Amino acid sequence: MSNRSALIVGAGPGISAAFAEVLVADGYQVALASRHLAKLRPIAQGIGARAFEADAVSPPSIVRLFETVEREIGAPEVVLFNPSARIRGDLLSLDVDAASTAVQTTAIGALVTAQEAARRMLPRGRGSLFFTGATASVKGFARSSVFAMAKFAVRGLAQSLARELAPAGIHVVHFVIDGAVRPDAHDPGVLTPRTIAQSYRAALAQPPGAWSWEIELRSHTEPF
Repeated sequence: MSNRSALIVGAGPGISAAFAEVLVADGYQVALASRHLAKLRPIAQGIGARAFEADAVSPPSIVRLFETVEREIGAPEVVLFNPSARIRGDLLSLDVDAASTAVQTTAIGALVTAQEAARRMLPRGRGSLFFTGATASVKGFARSSVFAMAKFAVRGLAQSLARELAPAGIHVVHFVIDGAVRPDAHDPGVLTPRTIAQSYRAALAQPPGAWSWEIELRSHTEPF
């Protein structure tokens, strides 16, 4: 069995499943984590990955996830944080409690995931820590302020961690997914989970002498 393991937090049928499929093909033992374990199990089984339950809104849940994954398949040397909580509405209609939960899920979830990943990567002097971002990571849209707040926070976290952890051998990358992801398209020129996963794989292969901390991904037809 491979002694390389990977963990995807906030896994589902889109980008995370496509990246998991790539990792399995490259010889990794892959753990997929979601709060909806019943929905995740068939996805994991179809890929050849393992399914685990975790809720990104709960720091203790993320800590337990890393402990379980380390015990069962080994400490992950590739970690992808994928969750985000999106609530929409004009400023005066926003529910502050719902906004707090959304920011907790996306931003604090990313922070705790990064802490737990770093605890295991730093002693080995290697690892890759990836964050899935969005157009909202760099551009705030009307009626989408909470989503922008959370995604800006994840981008800032990734930028800071890239500067902190790169000298220790840990590659931190924030991916700005700029455009609509079309899961059913087979055209290689369209932004799909599979084409995004191939770019994640390419980032894994970057040599330490030429690392990116942020990569924008969009279809060649997407205006920007």
